[in-house]
Parts: sequence; structure tokens; C-alpha cells
Amino acid sequence: MLKAKLNFDIDLNREQIFAVGGFCALLMICAIAIAVALQARSNALQHLAEQHDELAALEARSRPAANKRAQTQRLAAPATAFLDAPTSGLATAQLQAYLSELVTSQHAVLVSSGVPADRDEKNDAIRLQISLNASLAALQTLLYRLESGAPYVFVDALLVQPGGSAERSAGDPVLKVNLTVHAFWRRRTA
Repeated sequence: MLKAKLNFDIDLNREQIFAVGGFCALLMICAIAIAVALQARSNALQHLAEQHDELAALEARSRPAANKRAQTQRLAAPATAFLDAPTSGLATAQLQAYLSELVTSQHAVLVSSGVPADRDEKNDAIRLQISLNASLAALQTLLYRLESGAPYVFVDALLVQPGGSAERSAGDPVLKVNLTVHAFWRRRTA
């Protein structure tokens, strides 16, 4: 009976040892899983912090460019960019005189200029149609000076045709040019 009791105690101790060992292994696995999860979270937070720092650096670098764009948008065009006349008729005459002077300076011939039929009196844009005869080089210079000079003149339409055999020179043919342009005017107050 002592032997049976001893076998029972040994079996009980063996079962307890396996149970405690299994429990300890389960605790060890849970602890490792928690440690791995915490390490992954720590790595993710560190990566997020690095990305946040990079974004802040990019924002700091782009801020001067954004400020320059905002300042540029806030600046108004200079007064020389506009025709300065109390009425649209006087502004039209100013634009015609400017275009005539510009065409003459390019050794071109101004054939005609006039206001288009679909003119809108309420608009602050002065529109003109002009016809001229010019060489290709003179036309290129004229167009450049129109769109880069002051007052600001915008070319809306351009039609170029050969000038004909009587007007042609050997190297640079004369072209018939029809332009539709517009410029903006400010009403001068007296």
C-alpha cells in the first residue's frame, strides 16, 4: 500500500510538474507576444515621428516660396500697365497712338485701325483691330514689344497673309497682318 501511495504521489507530482511547466510555457509565450507587439508599436511610433520631422522640414522649405507667391498675387500691376484716360474714347485714342508709334518704330506701315463692332461700353478693356504691312522680322519684334511693353497690350487674334508680288523684296517678303488687341484702362478722376 505504501508502494501504491508512493506511485500515486509520484504520478501526482509528475502531473503537477507537467501542468506547472505547461503553464510557465504559456506565460512565456504570452510575454514574448506582448514584447513583440510593444516593439512593433515603438518602431511604428518612431517611424511616424521621423516622417513628421521630414514633413515639417519640407513645410519650412516651401514656406518662403509660398510667401513669395502670395506676395506676388497681392501686388497690383503698375500704373503704367493701364491706359490712363477719363473716358473710353480717350483711352482708345491713347491705344491707337501707342500702336501707331510702335508700328512706325518697326518700319512697318499702319494701313488702318478701328474699334470692333461688338464693343462693350461697360467693360474696362479697350479693343482695337489694326491692319499693317510688315516684314516677318518686324512683325516678330512688334509682337514681342506689344506683349512685353507698357501699357499691357494683349493679342487676341492674328491673321497673316502674303503681301503680293509688287510689295515683295528679294530677302524679306512683306506680309499683310490683321491684329485684334486689347488693353485695360483706368478711369482717371478729375
